[in-house]
Amino acid sequence: MNRRVLFNTGWQFAKTALGVSYEQKEVWQAGLKPVALPHDWLICQTDKLYEDGIGWYARDWQVEKKAGQRIHLRFDGVYMDSALYVNDRLVGEWKYGYSTFEYDVTDALREGENRLVMRVVHQSPNSRWYSGAGIYRNVWQMTVPDVHVASDGIYLTSRKTEEGFVLGIETELVDGRGGVPILEEGKYRLRYTLWEDMKEEPEEVSGSDCRAVQVWQHTLDCRLEEAKMDDRVVLAPDGRRLEHGARFACRYAVEAPRLWDVEDPYLYTLQAELLKDGEVIQEESLKTGFCSKEFTPELGFVLNGRKLRLNGVCEHHDLGALGAAFSKEVMRRKFLKLRGMGVNALRTSHNMPAPEVMELADELGFLVVAEAFDMWEMPKTQYDYARFFVDWAETDVRSWVRRDRSHVSLLMWSIGNEIYDTHADEHGQEITRRLVHFVRQHDPEENAPCTIGSNYMPWEGAQKCADITKMAGYNYAEGYYEAHHKQYPDWVIYGSETASVVKSRGIYHFPLERSILTDEDEQCSSLGNSATSWGAKSEEYCITADRDTAFSCGQFLWTGFDYIGEPTPYQTKNSYFGQIDTAGIPKDAYYIYKGEWTDGVKEPFVHIFPYWDFNPGQIIDVRVASNQPKVELFENGISQGIFEMKHRAGTGSQLVGNWRLGFRPGIISAVGYDGEGNETARDSRISSGDSAALVLKAEKMEGSRILTWQGSPAGGVETIPADYMALTANGEDMLFVEISTVDEEGRPVENAGDYVEVEVDGPGRLVGLDNGDSTDYDPYKGTIRKLFSGRLMAMIAVEDRPGEIRVTVRDARRSRHLGELPAYTRADQSDCARRIRQAAATDLLRDAGLCITVLPGRVREGLALKTSNRFMPLARVPVGYVPVRKLELKRDEAWEANTGEKSADPRASRSHGDWTVLGPEKRQVAVQAVCHPASATDQEILWKAVNGSGIETNVASVEAHGSRAVITALGDGSFHVRCMVKNGTDKVKLISQMEFVIENMGPATMDPYNFVVGGLFNCQQGTVLSGIQNAASTAREGLTAVGYSGLDFGDYGSDEITVSIFANSNDPQFIQFWEGLPGREGSELLYDGVYHKQSQWQIFQPETYKLKKRLRGQTTLSICTKASMELGGFVFTRVNKATQRQYVVENRQIYGDSFTVTKEAIEGIGNNVSLEYADMDFGEQGISSISICGRTPLAKNTIHVRFVGEESLNQIVEFPHEEEYAVHRFELQPVKGLQKVVFVFLPGCDFDFSWFQFA
Repeated sequence: MNRRVLFNTGWQFAKTALGVSYEQKEVWQAGLKPVALPHDWLICQTDKLYEDGIGWYARDWQVEKKAGQRIHLRFDGVYMDSALYVNDRLVGEWKYGYSTFEYDVTDALREGENRLVMRVVHQSPNSRWYSGAGIYRNVWQMTVPDVHVASDGIYLTSRKTEEGFVLGIETELVDGRGGVPILEEGKYRLRYTLWEDMKEEPEEVSGSDCRAVQVWQHTLDCRLEEAKMDDRVVLAPDGRRLEHGARFACRYAVEAPRLWDVEDPYLYTLQAELLKDGEVIQEESLKTGFCSKEFTPELGFVLNGRKLRLNGVCEHHDLGALGAAFSKEVMRRKFLKLRGMGVNALRTSHNMPAPEVMELADELGFLVVAEAFDMWEMPKTQYDYARFFVDWAETDVRSWVRRDRSHVSLLMWSIGNEIYDTHADEHGQEITRRLVHFVRQHDPEENAPCTIGSNYMPWEGAQKCADITKMAGYNYAEGYYEAHHKQYPDWVIYGSETASVVKSRGIYHFPLERSILTDEDEQCSSLGNSATSWGAKSEEYCITADRDTAFSCGQFLWTGFDYIGEPTPYQTKNSYFGQIDTAGIPKDAYYIYKGEWTDGVKEPFVHIFPYWDFNPGQIIDVRVASNQPKVELFENGISQGIFEMKHRAGTGSQLVGNWRLGFRPGIISAVGYDGEGNETARDSRISSGDSAALVLKAEKMEGSRILTWQGSPAGGVETIPADYMALTANGEDMLFVEISTVDEEGRPVENAGDYVEVEVDGPGRLVGLDNGDSTDYDPYKGTIRKLFSGRLMAMIAVEDRPGEIRVTVRDARRSRHLGELPAYTRADQSDCARRIRQAAATDLLRDAGLCITVLPGRVREGLALKTSNRFMPLARVPVGYVPVRKLELKRDEAWEANTGEKSADPRASRSHGDWTVLGPEKRQVAVQAVCHPASATDQEILWKAVNGSGIETNVASVEAHGSRAVITALGDGSFHVRCMVKNGTDKVKLISQMEFVIENMGPATMDPYNFVVGGLFNCQQGTVLSGIQNAASTAREGLTAVGYSGLDFGDYGSDEITVSIFANSNDPQFIQFWEGLPGREGSELLYDGVYHKQSQWQIFQPETYKLKKRLRGQTTLSICTKASMELGGFVFTRVNKATQRQYVVENRQIYGDSFTVTKEAIEGIGNNVSLEYADMDFGEQGISSISICGRTPLAKNTIHVRFVGEESLNQIVEFPHEEEYAVHRFELQPVKGLQKVVFVFLPGCDFDFSWFQFA
């Protein structure tokens, strides 16, 4: 009889540098320590998530060999470039880190003691995201008879008929060498039994407690003459023979089965038994379901006869605090959180998932776009899979398709994501055809069609590849749907990757109307105003663009959850794209999608954001998401108006209620109403004080449900009733504990950032701590972390024994590790640690705890218990550090009283409050910042005056005096006074700001000779968004003009500009420079050419251009392009005009009795005319001559050249008679330093003056 058990225990692990060989055992064996699989060796050190190295996994194995039996080892995933040694013999290699592979190790094993070693190479960069490293998925030990069903050798298909369905079964038999077996007549038979699972949760079919009902049973004789086979020997690139035997096909009717659907994922089980001489020698079970799936160009996707829009998300493979190490229960939680948002489909970006992902999708009702590759032959990173693609792609596709082809949840085979090969040349089409062929070899019945997710769909190459598959996946190209639908009427169109709106949970950068991609806190705004250059401009746009396209199958958001790596737009730790953070806590955008993707009748809800704790008078954008037709906002009980949601297709994009309120402490509430005006849902936010007590909320996954228990704000240890929620001692169950705080009045503190310590006692282990903060490098695997935006998640795994788990959470200032120095900080923190240890804290948070019952359970053989967290130093601050939670900005009336500064003009605008309006009568104001809590360890405050995008402004200046700042008005406009703290790190962690207005001061100017940040654009044509690092981000198509008015070039000016650009393309990019905005009256084209540099991801590269003329005085510059690029900013070369050729018509200081200004010169200069040139800096070297271009009818014309500096010097030159303009050079007495030069023409002169130049 065959046997399949986990093989995750008994392993040891060591890590070495690259270049160490297997033969150098003295190097790697010395470091071996016990390890539990699945294992990701990189996740423990958050500052070394991409460290190069080789992982060595070793295991001793006692084996009893039996005749007629083969022993296989199956690895669900090893990242990456691995090699398995058995008793010093290289059994095989596997390059790709995501595909499943299997070794027949029978011949390498010996009776008794054996030694296994797996060598795993991680060399960075090998992905565009965090990959993890190691044996990060399950390992299986399998024993099979010599003649056996091949691994992944059962292929199921189901097709709808009038009576029900026909279930097709193809089973592949192989011999002990993996080839076609010798089958004696009547000796081998296959028996199939279809079971209907009459229970809530699927269980194993075999066993006495099975409650499944048999639907039918059929038996098939295995005769070689009836089999499909060929005599090929299928080899892996490492030379191993892959199983390729005789395939026996049959079809059986299933009458009126209960359908599998995303809303009712009903499963059956097919039990396949191989019998030899009437005795069962192998048994395999597959879950299956019955449904009809159809794709049509006009309807999109049709499931069970009805159009179903795919409300999908893309998901990377990491699991937050667990890293890449797989856990089925954590993945179940992911699925259920997504289901709560209304998600019904998943794209496994950009690789094969763990096999349990497909199992969960079957069970929970998710449709899966299974993706294989992020690159083909052309690499995206130096050490990625492109190194192996040519040799290994066929083998990896074989593994992928055979493993997942029979899953009812399978929707499409995605053979690539954003593949440059498809765009580069026709070879991309050859690879496309080859990959489709590889897929069809193993899924000939087309259980799923092939597709590609492409960001090259606007261009011919990708379109030709899409025409091969006919399933056109568009990455951020929904603007082409209509045109391509007409051009390619046989295509099925869907959004394979959409959205890419970035946000940090609980962080809000005001105002909503201003696009703010980056800011000093390295967070992205959850208001909905942080859009990337390539993605959707908002969640509302993303929803309606797909909703209002009837023929679209739907879309897959980038992404469902945040993931480690790819932290656009910063260089932090994890991404900002998700609707849920890495801790599994939903962001506000989650509820916007939920409002459109869930049934408002079945589960009405309303969600209000942001939290309600800001500066008095600060203008706050309040937003409300809901799946109800109408919502109403109340502030302190007073209605602020009703907003009608536009949920139906074609009615508009008003999917979120919007209000602007001046902050006042209290409560804001949102109420949802149904179509009859009845209240159906309510949500509130309330102002709070500092944290006083800890509060716990527990979550446990129960099949397709999330059980939730809410702890009391009173604190203390509470027991969860076992009849409501309990864990099972199976070594796999998980408890998720969300930690938050309340103030003394029991109000949630939603901006809390307190450090806490988590302790777990009993048959459970703390295995991860995560707060979702991309800027936080405190260890996932420690016991102390801080709350981010008021929350922290503890992941607790059960052990293999029953009992009671006790979870205790306390203020980190109670820890025995108080004052322990941080791990990674560059600064000396010893003084800070000493102050923390000596502090007599009186505001310690009240502890919180919970107890939960662990019931007896069955532990799977070979299961390894997850490794427990242990104390690890924090990344940047000592243990016991108290962060600033809030910076409260107030008017400093004491400063005004002491200085006698006038109050604001009572006639001034009241929209911002009197004290925030400045002007000629009140040029200054003082602002005081108050830190909360008062016990915060570090209260050093930084001050700035910034515009609405957070970029330093030119309309006001700030003079900082500790917790006070004096603001001085310089020019008209609005700005924000901003104060910040770094909370013990080297980066800004908290921003607080107030809006001010300056009136009646006149416009302020910008200095083009100092770097002008791209985001300071103040006029435009086309769509311009806030980009990374305060850049201006241009649209992908059409002409975009980014304009900067108010540039003051001075009287001489400059014609040389250096622009800093990040273009995510290696192709030449169209670029123009204009004075003024293109097409406007008086505008002028200054340069027409290209920007062309080798792209480096998120790296701005400078390029210098010479314009056709100097820009002078105050004017407007526009930078134009027709491609998506990030304009980081520009600077003009300051020209020392003192030694440059200066055309006198450019002079603005000319006076006298007689002269005429023409286009090219000043002519007819006569009686008492002076031309002044200020700020002529001749430096230390000085000048000693002047060249003058002019003409005079006189025999000679006397010109006085006066130099006015520390001392005055008058010199005379005599310009001779010339009929036409001529140049004459005159020697001068040397002049140095800063001077004003005056050309003086006395009575009797008659001179036409073109230009001059000193030397």
